[in-house]
Amino acid sequence: MAYNYILSCCSYTDFSAQKMKDLDIKYICTPYMMDGKTYIDDLGETTSYEEFYKAMENGAITNTYQLNQNDFADYFRELLKTGQDILHVSLSSGLSGVSNSARLAIEAMKEEFPERTIYLVDSLAAAAGLGLLMETASNLRAGGMGIVELRDWIEANKLKLHHWFFTTDLTYLVRGGRVSKTSGFIGGVLNICPLMNVSNEGKLTARAKVRGKKKVFVEIVERMKEHAEGGTNYNGKCFMCNSACEDDAKEVAALIEESFPNLDGKVQIYTIGTTIGSHTGPGTVAVFFWGDERVD
Repeated sequence: MAYNYILSCCSYTDFSAQKMKDLDIKYICTPYMMDGKTYIDDLGETTSYEEFYKAMENGAITNTYQLNQNDFADYFRELLKTGQDILHVSLSSGLSGVSNSARLAIEAMKEEFPERTIYLVDSLAAAAGLGLLMETASNLRAGGMGIVELRDWIEANKLKLHHWFFTTDLTYLVRGGRVSKTSGFIGGVLNICPLMNVSNEGKLTARAKVRGKKKVFVEIVERMKEHAEGGTNYNGKCFMCNSACEDDAKEVAALIEESFPNLDGKVQIYTIGTTIGSHTGPGTVAVFFWGDERVD
């Protein structure tokens, strides 16, 4: 179906390239490095997620660097040449500066394409949370929602999108400076699985220290019961993502489906992409759903 505006985001959705094509969402690929070599996060097309996480488990050092203004200008320029306006939804500004890079590029594009408009929304979301937001936006566009109305809808509803996650391996959070070495050591000894979420500012925030993997499975479902729209009567979609721990994700998904009988379909499980996975490492499970407004 042809639309009169382009829906766009960065490649942080955890979706496959085919799913992004099916949703007719354009995306800019983000870079990451592994053992000093630069790769592109192209949704698993070049480097499979299996070999990426296997390399990390074998000791590969990964890191990321931010897309800059010129990267976005080149990307937007090609889209604007089609003669359409753009609604671009960025990764949370609480996690990265890419939203600001996109904003600077948009200002430059106004001079090159004065007849065109690019709207920018800071999603305050990430990973399959951004994916759930983008799928919802795509469906609203397919239902006839115009670009300004959709921009306003995302702005009004983005804080109702919950991100809850835990990790069973603190190694990579310690390496990235998100957890201190002391806390990481103690957590490893005591088998602590920190339960975290994304705050109303779009930042990763530790909420609880849960001892034992099975207990954190239960705790993350309890948080969904607390915050999901309608509680256990929630009838929206639930997305999950994981990094090389699909069995854990499936076990949590089963608990969610048992606790929320009115879900819109089965829990959908995705793999955390290479850019965000560079920071989480293997062992992370995340749950995403619509609920009450995030206030802290």
